[in-house]
Order: sequence, then structure tokens, then C-alpha cells
Amino acid sequence: MNKGILYGIGAYIAWGFFPIYWKFLHHVPAIQLIGHRIIWSCLLLLVVIAVTKQWGEFRTTLNPKVLRIYTIAALLIGVNWLIYVWAVNADYIVETSLGYFINPLLSVLMGVIFLKERLRYAQWIPVILAAIGVTYLTFVYGRLPYIALSLAFSFGLYGLVKKLSPLGSLYGLTIETAILFIPALIYLIVMEVNSTAAFLHTGITSDLLMIGAGLVTTVPLLMFASAARSIPLWAVGLLQYIAPTIQFLLGVFLYKEPFNQNQLIGFGIVWVALIFFIVENFLANRVAAQPIPEMGEG
Repeated sequence: MNKGILYGIGAYIAWGFFPIYWKFLHHVPAIQLIGHRIIWSCLLLLVVIAVTKQWGEFRTTLNPKVLRIYTIAALLIGVNWLIYVWAVNADYIVETSLGYFINPLLSVLMGVIFLKERLRYAQWIPVILAAIGVTYLTFVYGRLPYIALSLAFSFGLYGLVKKLSPLGSLYGLTIETAILFIPALIYLIVMEVNSTAAFLHTGITSDLLMIGAGLVTTVPLLMFASAARSIPLWAVGLLQYIAPTIQFLLGVFLYKEPFNQNQLIGFGIVWVALIFFIVENFLANRVAAQPIPEMGEG
């Protein structure tokens, strides 16, 4: 099997099992977990850049324009991480999976709105179906599925900013975490002064897991970056559904979150939209890849 495919599968499987990791830290406030995730991720990414001797090149990428773009990206990914970790430990894993199921369709819509991209008529069908599914779930829940929508919009906007940004994943995430590093550090110091910090006060296992948040953030990202460079975009698009599928299964079968027939209908509509979206894109890419016959060929 293509090494890029293996890297991609590995990355998305790791992201899929993230809820188990955060559940081990359910006793730590989500905002403190994000603070540690930012700090340890930033330090590890800087080590990776130094060890791979990319420090000089990395420094040349820093300028006011890049910092402005990545400040926006940093705020969006920080919000996304915070909502996700809080939702997992508040027993909303199923709803978080919905957010990442609808994210690709939302990203398509953002491309139309912000980048003036044009959709084929058939591409509007899954977007409309996803909207119907979310509307149906709104009635089922008795509220907007705000966790799913918050995750989808924050990550969708993050993806939009990253599409417009000039750097690759490694340098980009390094800058993003570096921008958030000082605020995160100040917050954790204040928690320590107020005697409400979890780090160094809740056992060695918790401390190691908080430090490990940097590793579990960085390793899948680097695997994904390697995959994205070596496999077709359509393959990346298919692999991205591994993570929310695993999250959904964990929420229903491992953590026994409620999932009734009405929710199944709403999720089912979204899944039908995704299947249509995948098949339509596959067929469209297949047609586009076919060579145009030369004059005289029958």
C-alpha cells in the first residue's frame, strides 16, 4: 500500500481515538487542557524544526503579513480545540462527530461564499441534504446542535484561512501555537497562583498526559502533512471520514451516549449527503482525468 495512504490512515485513526485520551483527563478543566496542549505542542514543534535543521528557513517566513494571517488561524483553532475537549468530557462525543461529518460540506459552501468558487449543480444536492439533516436534528434535540455547528464553523473557517495562508502545516502550526503560547502560559501561571491548577497537583499520570497532549497533537499532524504531499486530494477527502466515524462509534458503544431512532434519521440524512458528495466528486474527477481524444481518434 502507498506509504502516503498509510500515513493518512494513521493520522485520521489517531484523531478518531482522541476522545479516549481526553476522557483520561476529564477531571482537568478544558481551558487548562488547551493551555497545556498549546504549550507542549509549541515546544515540540520547535524541537522538530531545530532537529531537522529548518530553523533558518523558518525564521525567514516570519513577517507582519504572515503573523496577521496566522493570528486569525490561531484564534480559530484555539476555539475549536476548546469546544472539542469540553464537549468530549461533557459527554457530547456523538455531537462532536456530527460537526466533523458536516465540516467538508460546510467548507464547500464557504468556498462559494468567500472564494467565489462555482459548484456543479449536482454538488448542491449534498449541501442541501446536510442542511435538511441539521434542521431535522434541531427539532429532535429541541435546540440547534450548537456543539456540532461550532466545531464545523470554527474548523471550516480555520481551513479557509489556511487555504489563503502561505506556509505548510509544520511552520503554520508552529506559528499558531507560538502566538497562543504566552497567553496560555500566563493563564496557567495564574491558575497555579490561585491554587486551582491541575498540573503537578493531580498525580503523575495526569501530568504525563497533559505533557503528552503536545505529542498527540503534533504526530498526527506531521503524518497528515506527509500524506497530503504524496496522495491525491480525493483520497485525502475519503480518509477524513475515518475520524468522525470512530468518534461516533466510541460515543455510542463505548461511552453509551444516548442515540435514539430520531437522531439516527438526522445523522442518516447527513450520511446520505456525504455518500452523494463522495461519489459525485469521484466521478467528476475520473471524467476530468480522462485524456481528450486527438483529432482523428474514434
